[in-house]
Amino acid sequence: MALALLVPGGRGQLGRDLVAAAPADGLVHAPSSAELDLTDEGAVADAVAAFAANARDSGLRPVVVNAAAYTAVDAAETDEARAFEVNAAGPERLARRCAEHGVPLLHVSTDYVFPGDGTRPYEPDDETGPQSAYGRTKLAGEQRVLAAWDRAWVVRTAWLYGEHGPNFVKTMARLASERDTLSVVDDQLGSPTWSLDLARGLVSLASLVARGATPCRVLHATNGGEVTWCGFARAVFAELGLDPARVRPCTTDEFPRPARRPAYSVLSGKAWEEAGLAPLRHWREALSAAVAARAVP
Repeated sequence: MALALLVPGGRGQLGRDLVAAAPADGLVHAPSSAELDLTDEGAVADAVAAFAANARDSGLRPVVVNAAAYTAVDAAETDEARAFEVNAAGPERLARRCAEHGVPLLHVSTDYVFPGDGTRPYEPDDETGPQSAYGRTKLAGEQRVLAAWDRAWVVRTAWLYGEHGPNFVKTMARLASERDTLSVVDDQLGSPTWSLDLARGLVSLASLVARGATPCRVLHATNGGEVTWCGFARAVFAELGLDPARVRPCTTDEFPRPARRPAYSVLSGKAWEEAGLAPLRHWREALSAAVAARAVP
C-alpha cells in the first residue's frame, strides 16, 4: 500500500525536498507554516483529521513528517517563548492529533539538543544538555512528542543545506563573489547534510513505520563523515571551481554569536542502520552531487 504524507513546514528547505522525494504513487500535502500553523490548535486538529480521512479513503497509509520549526538560532536567545511555541508546544499538539487518528508521526530534531562537548559520535540515548534557547526548545519538543504518542519517532539531523532557503553553502557562494578571502570557524566539528538526502531517508523511514515496524524511537540521520565549518567551506569553494585557500581558519571566540554553538555535533548513524535503513552517503559525495544537480549555487 502506497504512502500519504502530510508535511507541516512544507515550503521550507527540508519540506520542499520531502515533496521531491515522496513516492509518485502516493499522495503528499505540504502546507507552509502560514497555511498550517502548529501554534493553532484548531488548525492542527482540522488538518490531521482531513489528511487521515483522505488518505484512508484513497487506500493509502498516512504518515505525518513534521518539518516545521523555529530555526533562527540566534534570535531564539531573546525570543525563547515564541521558539518554544513552535518547536515544543506545536509538535505536541500535532502528536496528540496524530494519536487521535492513529497516524504515525516523524518529528525532525537537531544536534543542538546535545552539549557539544563530545569526543565520539553521539548515540540517540546519550545524555542531552542543550546550550542554547533553540536547543532547549527542540529538546522539549522531542520529549513532548514522544510522551504524547507511542507511534511517534524523533529524527535528529545536523548542518542542513539544500536548494531552498538560506543555508551555509549559499552563504559561502555569495561571499566568494564579494570577498577575496573570508574567515570561517575551524574548531566546530559536524556532518554537513544535504536536505534531499535527509528527505529520502525520512521517506524510507515513513514507509517502514507505515508497515508497522517499530525501530528505536529516536534516530540520527546525517550524511556520513565529519569536517569543520572551515573544511566544509573549502570544499564548497573547490566544488565551485574556486581556490579553497581563500578560506582562512578562525576560532569560535573570534566569531562570537548570541547563541552558543556546539563544538562537536557529529551524530552516530548506528541506530538508523540497525532499524533497517540505508545509511546516508558521505558528506563530500553528497556535496558534489548537490552542486552537480544545481541544487545549490
